[in-house]
Amino acid sequence: MYLDNSATTQVSKEVFEEMKPYFREEFGNPSTLYKLGRESKKALDQARQRVANAINAKPEEIYFTSGGSESDNLAIKGIAFKLAKKGKHIITTEIEHPAVKRTLQFLESLDFKVTYLPVYENGIIKIDDLKEAITDETILISVMHGNNELGTIQPIEEIGKVAREKGIKFHTDAVQTFGKIEVDVEKLNVDLLALSSHKINGPKGVGALYIKKGTRLEPLIHGGGQEKGIRSGTENVPGIVGFGKACELAADQLDEHYEKLTSIRNEISDKILNTIPEAYLNGDAEKRLPNLLNFRFKAIEGESLILLLDAKGYQASTGSACSSNTLEASPVLTALGLDPVDVHGSLRISLAPESEEFDVDDFVNTVAESVARLREMSPLWNQEIDYDGVMCRKNDNCKRC
Repeated sequence: MYLDNSATTQVSKEVFEEMKPYFREEFGNPSTLYKLGRESKKALDQARQRVANAINAKPEEIYFTSGGSESDNLAIKGIAFKLAKKGKHIITTEIEHPAVKRTLQFLESLDFKVTYLPVYENGIIKIDDLKEAITDETILISVMHGNNELGTIQPIEEIGKVAREKGIKFHTDAVQTFGKIEVDVEKLNVDLLALSSHKINGPKGVGALYIKKGTRLEPLIHGGGQEKGIRSGTENVPGIVGFGKACELAADQLDEHYEKLTSIRNEISDKILNTIPEAYLNGDAEKRLPNLLNFRFKAIEGESLILLLDAKGYQASTGSACSSNTLEASPVLTALGLDPVDVHGSLRISLAPESEEFDVDDFVNTVAESVARLREMSPLWNQEIDYDGVMCRKNDNCKRC
């Protein structure tokens, strides 16, 4: 059972079927004038309308990109370069996706100033912190809608209101939230919003950036002037067609999938927390995506847990986001104030609608057995502690412990 849908999703049959003609039969360049090109242009227009409908935007506010990372880069750098004469201060959070965080670090090397708001133990920022961080030099606020590791949802609507009142541009990365909860650009009060196809059962290598009408930014890719000059390069017609269909399906099935995923998520959470000793949920228990859970288990390594689960047929990921070279703990989880040792024992589970087909009890039992096996080998779990002159193992569950 595949339980890593925050990493990527399977292309749906409906999406795949809609894409197929544009690889061989309808292969025209949409910038050409003859019939083959006009048919491709027509397909792009339909996809643009579908994306716009799904987020309550106008089709002319949708710009196609290669994915969420490019959309984030275009939004942040585009605004920064366009408004640099007005100010060079940007506000974000400590738990942004690398597509945002590393883009801002690049801008810092160009003398932009960035304020990183704390998220506290529940993984959510405080509006008062945001208000205090704003200066006369602030030109952009960038806060992700839903976190890719924790699943926590930020108060985007409130942040947007603050940004509007202060005349500051507001960007949000909605890559993880779109298709799971309502994403309405008007309600959210955003100027720029990033989307990705492969998180909603569409193809990889395509995404979109919503740019509110009247918002101006500097293009990053120059060339033939496609996408109204904002993003040059011949459009990925098959990918965009698939993305448009995926958006339409996601919007149509949103309520049904939300209820289904929330039910499975809650069942898994309750059973893991009640079955496994010293298991904890990372991030807010309520203000989270319906499909995503992030646990930490005392005294184990998350990577080892992933391998044991994989051997049993369950494909999940570790929230520690460790590199094989650095073994650096996840910045997202350490931002919650957790002990770095505990951070390395995390497990991220991200569901899809088809996840209803798997046996929750079997999965929970497999996790429990795997955690127990790893703890048997863990010096942290089995360390001896002196209680009033009596040496005992830390987790023998005796009365002293």
